[in-house]
Amino acid sequence: MSNSRPSIDDKRKTFRKLHEAGCFVIPNPWNVGSARYLQGLGFKALATTSSGHAHSQGCADGTQSRDAVLAHYRELAEAIDVPLNADFENGFADEPDGVAENVTLCIAAGIAGLSVEDSPNNATTPLYDFSLSVARVKAARAAIDRAGADVVFTARAEGFIRGLPDLDGVLRRLKAYAAAGADCLYAPGIKTREQIEAVVKAVAPKPVNFLNSGAFGFTVNDIAAMGVRRISVGGSLARVAMHAFIKTATEIAKAGKFDGFAGLITNQELNKFFAEDRKKFSS
Repeated sequence: MSNSRPSIDDKRKTFRKLHEAGCFVIPNPWNVGSARYLQGLGFKALATTSSGHAHSQGCADGTQSRDAVLAHYRELAEAIDVPLNADFENGFADEPDGVAENVTLCIAAGIAGLSVEDSPNNATTPLYDFSLSVARVKAARAAIDRAGADVVFTARAEGFIRGLPDLDGVLRRLKAYAAAGADCLYAPGIKTREQIEAVVKAVAPKPVNFLNSGAFGFTVNDIAAMGVRRISVGGSLARVAMHAFIKTATEIAKAGKFDGFAGLITNQELNKFFAEDRKKFSS
């Protein structure tokens, strides 16, 4: 490998700077191939997707082990030259001490940023209690500071995607997380202009990540005009791939037709891209 590739510290500095001004899209690959292709398209940073990777491994979202997820982060971080943000789910722990321990391990995987959710991701409890959620944010912040790593820490308020779409409650949590040391704030599931602008205003001047996981009708310029700093797409790109696969395979199985293969990118085109990409990677 060439020494000209950016170091982990370089990528962390780049990621931090991206959050200082403007608006950027941080798409979510689910494996090395999709990550390298997104990098080739010129995206300035990438983020993992827990659902996209889990489904590619035959798992439901939120059911993979911490160590499997950390290995995935390490593989992606080593494969790309742009910063990688980790969707670190709930930190793989309920109590603050466990969150801190696991955040330390996540940092060691070579990521430039990470997010932690305020939901235990189970069928009985949508969200952690408010005070526990704030303590978890403080623990993650302290772990990053102890590591001396300039990792961008994003705190997530999960209410809108956990069956509690209460904007006031989400704003209360986001404000508290910002005060507890989060660098970036994120409320997945909001989708209207009014909701987005309310979140941006509530935590200003700290940056906000907006999840554009559906056809909401907004362009990048529209979202930037609302004050959003970072736009992610979650598992949507992975679902695009899985949707096309399922639709085409089902048509073969049920109707004996291969129409889904029409207009596909060719094997030669992909070979050309990855061969040239590999040369850049090793030069």
